[in-house]
Amino acid sequence: MPLSPPAPCRLAIAVALLAAVPGVAAAAPEAKPAKPLTMQDVIAASRPSDWRALDPERTLYMDLPSGRVVIELAERFTPLHAANIRTLAREHYFDGLAVLRVQDNFVTQWGDPNAGEDKARPLGKASKTLAPEFTRPSKDVPFTKLADGDVYAAEVGFSEGFPVGRDPKTGETWVAHCYGVVGAGRDNAADSGSGAELYAVIGHAPRQLERNIAAVGRVVRGMELLAALPRGPAPMGFYDDPAKRTPITSVRVAADVPQAERTPLEIMRTETATFASLVESRRNRRDDWYHVPAGHIDLCNVPIPVREPPAR
Repeated sequence: MPLSPPAPCRLAIAVALLAAVPGVAAAAPEAKPAKPLTMQDVIAASRPSDWRALDPERTLYMDLPSGRVVIELAERFTPLHAANIRTLAREHYFDGLAVLRVQDNFVTQWGDPNAGEDKARPLGKASKTLAPEFTRPSKDVPFTKLADGDVYAAEVGFSEGFPVGRDPKTGETWVAHCYGVVGAGRDNAADSGSGAELYAVIGHAPRQLERNIAAVGRVVRGMELLAALPRGPAPMGFYDDPAKRTPITSVRVAADVPQAERTPLEIMRTETATFASLVESRRNRRDDWYHVPAGHIDLCNVPIPVREPPAR
């Protein structure tokens, strides 16, 4: 008695017979849905044109005993402050000063502990006060819109790697106070800042500061060196004991540093399709751990990738 072919063989025979009948096509196997991309997938598939090198003239190296903090200046938004900070760095104003204040969930601030006193360090050729530079005309800055909306601005997005808010009614754009953004301290008068006193946001984004202070740049590497410092015990996170302050070894413009001593970095361009894919990968996380994609993303939760240039 002949044996029946195994089940897989019977299926193959049936498909072959159907294919042999005129007008009848075998059904194609159902395609598996494409696996959603992760941020790492997007970065791995990026092209060299998706990245830009830091401009050495717009980059600061703040060297601390624990390592180097790399800051990109927001030249397009605060050109007066950027120029003044470069002047201060080139005159070695910051060298030997210190981190004066570390307030939990807020900022790390550095400058001259004797500012405003007779023994304050002179600013040299730098200006003592500057125009506010809280916003810029929107027509003067590129803008890539984030579709998710915002509480603090009518529109938000990115401009040359910086998170920004924008008001179409007033025609103004400004750098958003996200984690890692660097601002210039001031007194009550809007024009009382010079860039001689700086801070970096180390906590939940204090967006209420926007349009009230000049955001002069952002930390692109070394945030852990600022965020992990001991919190100051005095009001507003100031250190009550000068010995607890972290000294600043030096602050230099990257263009003035010998090539061998520079920290070469590239920033992902925020106006590219690759960056749009990266935003989507973070907006709707579908990694194996996630069961419910959020469907939205906050401006300050969008990471802007930074890397060392790959070997070519």
